[in-house]
Amino acid sequence: MRTDGTSDAVPAPAAPTAVAAQAEQLRQQLRRWEHAYYVLDAPEVPDAEFDRVFQQLQALEATHPELITPDSPTQRVGGAALAVFPTVHHTVPMLSIRTETDISPEGARAFDARVRKELGLLEGDPPVQYQAELKFDGLAMNLRYEHGQLVRASTRGDGETGEDVTQNIRTIRQIPMRLQTATPPALVEVRGEVYMRRDDFEALNERQRERIAQGARGERTFANPRNAAAGAVRQLDPAIAASRPLSFFAYGWGAIEGWDAQPQTQSGMMDTFAAWGFPVNGERRLVDGAEGLVQFHAHIGAIRDQLPFDIDGVVYKVNSLTLQRDLGFVSREPRWAVAHKYPAQEQLTTVLAIDVQVGRTGKLTPVAKLAPVFVGGVTVTNATLHNEMEARRKDVRVGDTVIVRRAGDVIPEVVASLPDKRVGDPPPFSMPTHCPICGSDVVREEGEVDHRCTGGLFCPAQRKQAVLHFAQRRALDIEGLGEKLVDQLVDGEHIHTLADLFRLDASQWAALDRMGERSAQNLVKALQKSKETTLARFLFGMGIRHVGERTAKDIARYFGSLPALMGATPADVASEAQLLGIRDVGPVVAQSIHTFFQQPHNREVIADLQAQGLHWPESEGLAASDAASQPLAGQTFVLTGTLPTLSREQAKERLEALGAKVSGSVSKKTHYVVAGAEAGSKLAKAEELGVPLLDEAGLLQLLESAGRSSASAAAAPPEASGTGDLFA
Repeated sequence: MRTDGTSDAVPAPAAPTAVAAQAEQLRQQLRRWEHAYYVLDAPEVPDAEFDRVFQQLQALEATHPELITPDSPTQRVGGAALAVFPTVHHTVPMLSIRTETDISPEGARAFDARVRKELGLLEGDPPVQYQAELKFDGLAMNLRYEHGQLVRASTRGDGETGEDVTQNIRTIRQIPMRLQTATPPALVEVRGEVYMRRDDFEALNERQRERIAQGARGERTFANPRNAAAGAVRQLDPAIAASRPLSFFAYGWGAIEGWDAQPQTQSGMMDTFAAWGFPVNGERRLVDGAEGLVQFHAHIGAIRDQLPFDIDGVVYKVNSLTLQRDLGFVSREPRWAVAHKYPAQEQLTTVLAIDVQVGRTGKLTPVAKLAPVFVGGVTVTNATLHNEMEARRKDVRVGDTVIVRRAGDVIPEVVASLPDKRVGDPPPFSMPTHCPICGSDVVREEGEVDHRCTGGLFCPAQRKQAVLHFAQRRALDIEGLGEKLVDQLVDGEHIHTLADLFRLDASQWAALDRMGERSAQNLVKALQKSKETTLARFLFGMGIRHVGERTAKDIARYFGSLPALMGATPADVASEAQLLGIRDVGPVVAQSIHTFFQQPHNREVIADLQAQGLHWPESEGLAASDAASQPLAGQTFVLTGTLPTLSREQAKERLEALGAKVSGSVSKKTHYVVAGAEAGSKLAKAEELGVPLLDEAGLLQLLESAGRSSASAAAAPPEASGTGDLFA
C-alpha cells in the first residue's frame, strides 16, 4: 500500500475465453437442474452433484469476479440487508378484479350473463369460452424481464406504486432469473402470486415454536401461510427471506414490448409462461359458458381441502384477448374477469372453555371449546391451541373473542385473541401438573415444547388413542371398531393391550352397549380378517413416534421383514446408522424407531399380537440399495374413478410395492392414469395431455408382468445389528 492510500497491487488478469465459456456452461447446467427440481418437481441429479457443480461455479467466479452475471445461480441469495424498500411505479397498473358476491352457482351464471350482455350476444349465439383458474391466497408480484433477464420484482402496493423486493424474490428458486427462450420479448412483465405451501407453513411454525421454547428473543409463529409469505418477501435481509420456503405461480402479465409472437388467448399466454420456465398451476381449465364455470367451481370446491396450498376462490377470465380488449374496464376493474369465492376460512367466535386433551403419545394439547361458528364450509366447535406456550403467546382466555381459522385438512386453530373485546380479567391458561385423565405427573422435557403425561399404558386416554390408531383404515383396517366401542372397552377394562382385542369372543362383544349378535359377529370377522396384513400397515399401526404411513412403507421396503428390523433381542435392533439409510429418515426419526424396538414392553406386545395370529409376507420389500431396480421404480400413476374389483387403496398398495409412485394429480410427468367408472376431471386431463390410460384389466396385467420380473430379482434384506412405548 502506497503512502497516498492507493494500492500498488497488480489487477487480476481477465478470465481466458475458455474459463468464461466454462462458467457459462455451469450456469446453464445449474439453471436446468433448478428448473427440474423447483418447477417440474422432477430432480435430475442428487443434491450432492448439484452442490458440487454450484461450488465449482462459485470458485470460478471468486477467482474471476468479472464473470459474475446478475442471473447467475450463485447470486440468488446474499447481499446486504436493505434499510428501506425503494418504490416502483407500475407502467401497467396492477388492478384488482371484482369479487362475485353470490358464492352459489348463480354467481358464475351472473358473470356469464354480464359478459354476454356487454358483447351483445343473443340467446342462440355460441357460448363464451373462459379460462377458469384458482385464486391463490398469497402476495401478488410483478416480475420485469428485459431481453429475457429478470431486472426487477415489485409488490402490488396500491396498484400504481409497489415496493422493489428484487433481492428477496431472487431467493425463490421457482422463479427463473432468465427466460428459457432464445427469442425473448424486449420487455415483458410476468405477474403471479408468491405463496407458501401448507406443509411448508406448518414446518416453519414448528421451527418457530422450537426457537421460542429454546428462549430465542423476537421470534413468533405466523397466523397463516399468506402472512408468512408476505412477511418473508418484505424481509430487509435477503438471507432471512431465503430461509423461508416460498413458492410462485404465474397467472398474468403487465407491460409488453417487442413481442411479435404474443399469443392471443389467456390460455396461450399461460402455456408460454410455462415454456419459459415459470410454474403455472395445473388446475386451470378452458370451459364454455355459464355451466362450464359452474362445474369448475364445484370441482375445485370438492378438492379444495386436498390442495397443498390455500385458495380463497376461483377466477374466471374470458379466454380471447381480443374480447378482453372489447370488454375493457369499469371502475378500474376488468369486465372480462371475476373472482368467485368459497365460504370464509376465518371467523370470529367466543371461547367457552379451555380443555386439555391427551393423545396416544401422551402429549397434552389445550383445546378451545368455542361457540359454534361456520368456517371453511363446516361448523367448528373446537380449535387447537397447540401447547401452553402458544396459548400464552396468543393470550387466549376463557370468554375471549377470538379469530378461528380452518384451512384444508388442517385442524381448526385459534389464530389470535382480541383483548380489546375482553370482559373482566380472566386468568391466563396454565397446563395442569397432573394428567386430567389418569392423574399421573405431567412433564415437559428439556428442549421440548409439549407437555406429556407419564402414565403410559396406565393412562386410558393413551390406550384409547392407540387402539383407534391401530384399527384405522390405513393401519389394520378393523371395520366397525369405532370411538364409542373403544371407550367402552377401555373404560370397562375389557382390554389393556392391543392383543386383547383378538381375545374377545362374539358373546363378549355382544355384551357391550349398542352391540347386537350380528354386529358382534361382524366385528369378530373384521378382527380375523385384519390378522392378514402387511408389514408396512403393522408398523404404522404400532404408533411409533414420528413414523407416518409413508415412513412405515419405506421401513418395510428397506428391511423386508420384522426380524431384520428388530432382531432377536433388544441388543440386536437395527442401529440408528442403518435406519438413516431409509429414504427421508433423519436422526430424530431414526432414534425414535431404534428406541421403540429396544423397549421390552413393546417387544412383548408385538410378540403377543403375532401369537394371536397377525401375520404378513415375510419378505415384503426390497433393500434400499435395490429400490431403483424395482420394476416400476420412477413411474408415476394416478388413480381415478371406481375399479370393478380393486379398491383404490389396494391398487395403490400393489403399485407402491413394485416401486411406483401414486400421485393425486395428473401432469406431463404422469406415466399412466388408471381409470374406472365415473372417472372425472383427471381422466379428461390425461386425455388432454396424452397420458396413457389403463382400465383395471390393463393394470392387473401390468402388475402381473412387473411382479414376475421383480420375483426374479428379489434381494435379501440388509443385515440387522441391533425408550419409547407402544402407547406413549
